[in-house]
Amino acid sequence: MSLPEFLKNSLELPIVGSPLFIVSGPELVIAQCQAGIVGSFPALNARPAHMLGEWLTRIEGELGEFRAQNPDKKVAPYAVNQICHASNDRLFADMETCVKHRVPIIITSLRPPAEIVKAAHSYGGVVFHDVINVKHARKAAEQGVDGLILVCAGAGGHAGTLSPFALVREVRQWFKGTILLSGSISDGWSVASALALGADLAYMGTRFIATAEAGAADSYKAALVADHAADDIVYTNLFTGIHGNYLGPSIKAAGLDPDNLPVADKSVMNFGSGGNMGAKAWRDIWGAGQGIGQIKDAPSVEELVKRLKAEFTDASRNFLSSATFAACGVSLKAGILA
Repeated sequence: MSLPEFLKNSLELPIVGSPLFIVSGPELVIAQCQAGIVGSFPALNARPAHMLGEWLTRIEGELGEFRAQNPDKKVAPYAVNQICHASNDRLFADMETCVKHRVPIIITSLRPPAEIVKAAHSYGGVVFHDVINVKHARKAAEQGVDGLILVCAGAGGHAGTLSPFALVREVRQWFKGTILLSGSISDGWSVASALALGADLAYMGTRFIATAEAGAADSYKAALVADHAADDIVYTNLFTGIHGNYLGPSIKAAGLDPDNLPVADKSVMNFGSGGNMGAKAWRDIWGAGQGIGQIKDAPSVEELVKRLKAEFTDASRNFLSSATFAACGVSLKAGILA
C-alpha cells in the first residue's frame, strides 16, 4: 500500500469523491473534505474560466476555517481534475491557476500528462491519472504520476471493461505508487472490498450525485434513487466519442433506443462541450455506474459518509472473521494431512 504522507492522517475513510462533470462544485467538494474524504471537481466545471481561481479561493478559505474551528476532526485535501485532450483549450491556463493555488491533488484524464506532472511536482502536489488498461497504466507511470486510478467495468461515465480482479492485481505487481479503484463502488462494503483487493483508495462518483450538496438536477437525483439497477446501465461511445456508462432511462427520454445505439467516430470527441449530439452527455444523458442498485436516497454528504463508515467497519470485521475462520480451516486440514 502506498499513500502520500499528507493523506495518511487526514481521511475518515479511504475514499476519493470522483470529479463529476457539471455536478461537482464547491458545495460538494467542501462537504466531502469536511466529512473526511477527498472531494474533487473538473476544472472545466468552473465557467467562465476566471471562476476557477474564485472556486479554489472559496474551497481553501472554508476548509481552513473549518479546520480551525474543529481541530480534532479529520479534514481531507481536495483535488482538481484536468482533461488532457486537444478539445480542452483551457488546460494550461487552468493548470497555471492550480499551481498558483498549490492544489494538493491533480487528477488527470486521457493523455499521459508529463507537463502536468512537472507542474504539480514543482510545488509538492501529486498527480493521479485515470486509466482503463495496463498499457495506459504503464504509459502514465512512465510520465511520473504518483497514482493510478483504475477505472474498471461498471464505473459511471467514461469507463473501461476490465474486471478489478484482473486490473488491480496486474498493476500492483509492478506499480509502487498509489492505486485507486473505480467501478460500481456505492457503499462501505465496496470500499472495504477495494482495499482487500489491493487498492489504496476507493474512487466513488455516482453515489455522490444523489446527495444534497451535489449540483445535479433534481430529476437526475430522483432517477438514481428510483428503482433502477445495474441492468439499466448502457455502455456506449455515442455521446462523447469515448465509451462510458449512462443511465438507460435518460437515453430513452432523449428519444433514443438504449438497445440500438450507433457507434460514434472517436475523432470527433469533444468532452468540453458535453457531447456530440443535440441531447448532451451529462446534461441530458446522465452518467451512472452499475452500483446504482445500492442508492436509495439523497442524504447530505455528512450523513452519507457516516453511513459509509459504519458499513466499512462492518465489512472489515466480517472479512477478518471470515479470513480467520478460513485460516483455521486450512491449518486444521494441513495438520490432518501431516
